[in-house]
Amino acid sequence: MPSNLTTTFDAARWQARLDALRAEHRVPGASLAVLVGGTVHELASGVLHRGTGVEATTDSVFQLGSIAKIYTATLVMQLAEAGELDLDAPVTDVLPDFSVADPEATRGITVRRLLSHTSGLTCDFTLDTGRGDDCLARYVEAAKGVALDCPPGTALSYSGIAYNVLGRIIEVLTGLTWDEALKQRLFEPLGLERTMTLPEEALRFRAAMGHLGEPGQDPEPAPAWDLMPRSAGPYGRVIASAGDIVRFARMHLDGGVASDGSPVLAPGTVAAMQRREVDCPDKWSVSADGWGLGWSLYDWNGVRGYGHDGASIGQYAYLRVAPEAGVAIALTTNGGGARLLYAELFRELLDELAGARMPDAFAPPAVPPAVDLAPFTGTYTRAGVVITVAEHDGAGRLVYEFVDGMKDFSPPIEAELVPVSRTVSGATTETVFAASGVGAAFSEDWMPVVFTTMADGSHYCCIGMRAAPKAA
Repeated sequence: MPSNLTTTFDAARWQARLDALRAEHRVPGASLAVLVGGTVHELASGVLHRGTGVEATTDSVFQLGSIAKIYTATLVMQLAEAGELDLDAPVTDVLPDFSVADPEATRGITVRRLLSHTSGLTCDFTLDTGRGDDCLARYVEAAKGVALDCPPGTALSYSGIAYNVLGRIIEVLTGLTWDEALKQRLFEPLGLERTMTLPEEALRFRAAMGHLGEPGQDPEPAPAWDLMPRSAGPYGRVIASAGDIVRFARMHLDGGVASDGSPVLAPGTVAAMQRREVDCPDKWSVSADGWGLGWSLYDWNGVRGYGHDGASIGQYAYLRVAPEAGVAIALTTNGGGARLLYAELFRELLDELAGARMPDAFAPPAVPPAVDLAPFTGTYTRAGVVITVAEHDGAGRLVYEFVDGMKDFSPPIEAELVPVSRTVSGATTETVFAASGVGAAFSEDWMPVVFTTMADGSHYCCIGMRAAPKAA
């Protein structure tokens, strides 16, 4: 750890800061856990449910959304370490019936590509396949007909289907359901007593309710506690306290060793998960510079970091790890301007505890560059989403619409497009726009929209690190 950094955590000062930022950004409730100097510090603020007034406490549990992917990735790497799984072999070696809509692409999808979001499999394919133990098998079977975002190995496109396929691989190799495999192989060895996967398990604890509302207003309780089916588990269903998230991250910080000294992963496996597999063209949606095997990777002005974000209905969670400083930070929230709270709080914490400077909020320059919008107008589609880009009076306008199984996730998002930059680098050309007025759930103020033209002439619109190919 650099000598100019502190290992002392002033709990009273950070409690006051959490309280102030939570109130400022109208977040009903939040829990913060910080690992520094070998000690886990836990704080809480606000309420779990604005309708009932139940207080948020450090032992409260929140939905973690996509942070679940790190737990799934850790299990996969356990199996690879044990020699039960070859990361570079086709998925069909483990799941012979696995296939995708493009038959030629099937053999190109490997476990490594699933882990690093380079398989081409899409993200927003949600399907309720029931509550039975066969829900993942049925989901993977149903996903056979879903179109790929892009050919395997060509680009990063954040994928939920990929992690459900990984979940199914875990089930086949362990003989356990994904839920039970996590419990036996991670939760119990790590002593994560407030971490679970099923809604009925959350009833044993103080559970946060998500809240929804317009930016700048106090949000109201969401119409449902959870909209995800059981089949969403490997990509989006872990429920935990902020303290337990940090205890899980601590194992990765400590070279794969649990707090009692027992091995969970080998040091080489831990390092492999943090090694860059692919660059991220959208460096702003989750501030990720690249992706490893499960982890999103960050460059904080020369300070290396890793972590993940997650969201469910009205709940948002954030995990950041600065390995050289031995620091891990987790924040769980239940609505309002959660991303604004995260951005301010984590900038201050990482600066003080790890000497890390998070990037400034994404925004267009004061004088936007001149960019011809005509090549980008048209319709882009991927499973669950239709994106329409048009030009009106010389300005770009985007409509982002959820369809099919995602149609109830959110009303259509409409935004103006402001040019940010244009980069030509060998095989690709990337043009970045800032979309205004999309709400704090997507970005701090502006949502990055990246248009990519590949060497073969194919066009993609990347939003939220999801690549949608141009249809018209």
